[in-house]
Amino acid sequence: MNTKAKILVVDDEERIRKLLNLYLNKEGYETQEVSDGISALDLMKIHDYDLVLLDIMLPGIDGIQIIKEIRKIKETPIIMISARGEENHRVEGFQAGADDYIVKPFSPREVMLRVGALLKRTKVNNHEPEIISYSELEIYPESRLVLAAGEPITLTPKEFELILYFVRNPERVFTREMLLKEVWRYDYFGDLRTVDTHVKRLREKLQKKSSQVAKMIVTVWGTGYKFSPIQGE
Repeated sequence: MNTKAKILVVDDEERIRKLLNLYLNKEGYETQEVSDGISALDLMKIHDYDLVLLDIMLPGIDGIQIIKEIRKIKETPIIMISARGEENHRVEGFQAGADDYIVKPFSPREVMLRVGALLKRTKVNNHEPEIISYSELEIYPESRLVLAAGEPITLTPKEFELILYFVRNPERVFTREMLLKEVWRYDYFGDLRTVDTHVKRLREKLQKKSSQVAKMIVTVWGTGYKFSPIQGE
């Protein structure tokens, strides 16, 4: 149980906020709640939350716009919660920068499992120091630091998990379905463009620092992607 993780709960339904706060507090998390989009965005800009549970339909500013705005300055882990479970809405959430997506009505127990899993993946693990290096690319998993040509790159939690999974499996070809299952860590029955979007953004960020590193993420036409260090030589 993490007694220090600070979580912001954003939902215009008081019943939902109280329910989530109840379960989060039982798990030992510190919580703060807000009911509208403008207040949520203001708080997220000021405070460094460990995770945000964010409803899509909010008064003031909707959840999608909040994510787009906050991703310009921060990489706060965000789980979207919405009554809209259609494929296009889930895809829109992921493309905006969400790290996970939960559909209402939800099981509080499942939400706690998702929260715990995402926090675990985004927190520093001081017991397993590791450095992964390929030419101009260096990755420090415990501090979630990525360097390209010696320059740090700011990645979203999901982008970091994606490149880390790639570098730990060099030259292995992955289909989009495999990446969704392994990187997103649960079966996602949606548009495979989610993977393409994340790969595109990852390449763009790498390209700004090192074209050599960007070339290491290779498109395998008709199949998917692979990480190939020799492509950057």
